[in-house]
Amino acid sequence: MIPVTKPFLPPKEEYDQYLNSIWKRNWLTNNGPLVNELELKLKKYLGVKHLLYLGNGTIALQIAIKALGLKGEIITTPFSYVATTSSIVWEGCKPIFVDIDPKTFNIDPKKIEAAITQDTSAILATHCFGNPCDIDAIQKIADKHKLKVIYDSAHCFGTKYKGKSVFEFGDISTASFHSTKLFHTVEGGAVFTQDSKLLKKMAHMRNFGHDGPEKYAEIGINGKNSEFHAAMGLVNLKYVDDILDNRKDLSIYYDERLKNLQAKRLTILDNSEPNYSYYPIIFESEAFLLDILNILNKMEIYPRRYFYPGLNQMPYLESSDVNLEISNSVSKRVLCLPLYFELSKEEIDLICRLILRVQNN
Repeated sequence: MIPVTKPFLPPKEEYDQYLNSIWKRNWLTNNGPLVNELELKLKKYLGVKHLLYLGNGTIALQIAIKALGLKGEIITTPFSYVATTSSIVWEGCKPIFVDIDPKTFNIDPKKIEAAITQDTSAILATHCFGNPCDIDAIQKIADKHKLKVIYDSAHCFGTKYKGKSVFEFGDISTASFHSTKLFHTVEGGAVFTQDSKLLKKMAHMRNFGHDGPEKYAEIGINGKNSEFHAAMGLVNLKYVDDILDNRKDLSIYYDERLKNLQAKRLTILDNSEPNYSYYPIIFESEAFLLDILNILNKMEIYPRRYFYPGLNQMPYLESSDVNLEISNSVSKRVLCLPLYFELSKEEIDLICRLILRVQNN
């Protein structure tokens, strides 16, 4: 079987060394030494000013919305994972969808201002598939209308914009370290900000609002992560450069093998360094996609329709007449092909032969 992804697992003996230290200390969670070590090493590796390691990427979004005190409407993308929209709704705000750019699949800045109302408090944009949004254009709009900016950067470990980590942009940026991501801690996530006061606020929030054993700074939630998860992150961080190089190499190999495929590819934003976190293909029609999916599944190859359906179709949302023509079309025609560290080029050859066979028949 060839799944869409497989988690990278380091040598077990290296992880066991960290487990032995956890057993020795008997300190399992609550901001332990491995959590602190991981935060420091991530800041150094990524070149970021501040970050907080959290339980997952969804709680990161929820804390970001809460920390910024957002109310009312939040302009966002319909082409992202469901957590982007559900976090907005969970925090009592209303998602206002703006269509995506047909080349980058990120929110289209040219369409944002028309969606701004007196109830708009922020823009929550996703760097889709690790491809940065048009950060400068979004920030210009936010500054003009005095809006906050959150970036859902779940896919973006290792992605850079203008030579800096993409996590350094916006009021708050969030990451996911889920096991499906190229850098993972089994479960995990993070928030990033340049604002030290905002960082302190979120640090309180992730630990029930505690500001000491018997003092509370504000409302909080259990957003912490454990020593066991931090240990996995510390081991995996040693291999992340190899993982990034491997994904780039495999993506380029896909490009070569599928150069005659009648389908669209992602356009990378200028001044960006992508991390090749996914290999999305946009086929000419949904029918063509389903034919390909059928033949791949018969061979026990399981790509993913990612993201499908569009978030504007979530059952807990009110219906809207907003024009999302591009997102609705792309979500029906997008397929992410298998991409992971252990994937061989022979397996890619098989996948590509099957796809091209459908096209040529």
